[in-house]
Amino acid sequence: MTAPADMNEFNKQIVEEFRANDGKVGGMFEGKNVLLLTTIGAKSGQERLSPLAYTRDGDRYVIAASMGGAPKNPAWYHNLVANPKVTVEVGSEKFEATATVIADRAERDRLYAGMIAHAEGFADYEKKTTRVIPIVVLER
Repeated sequence: MTAPADMNEFNKQIVEEFRANDGKVGGMFEGKNVLLLTTIGAKSGQERLSPLAYTRDGDRYVIAASMGGAPKNPAWYHNLVANPKVTVEVGSEKFEATATVIADRAERDRLYAGMIAHAEGFADYEKKTTRVIPIVVLER
């Protein structure tokens, strides 16, 4: 799977589809759990919106800072490290949450395995990069 030429336009279309269909989207996200994550820019202080695949671990929402296996972490990851208070949209529900990066490697690996089970592309992302892809949990 290759990244679209214009990620901002791609993400904008996903957000519009998500909000028009109570969280359901098609295309590469067909049948996947997708949430919308709003972070506050670490440098800009402005809201940033990112559609992301997720899994659940009990009451927690689990996301991976994979960026498709890129050599660096995505901007949203840096934003939530700087400002862990985030807004999450799942289905037609919107709520405030606290983002926590999972530091324990065994816990991170267990949660990442859940991401792979949900969307096999996450296995490829890990192979494409030398970095350990961070796992973040979102809790109300």
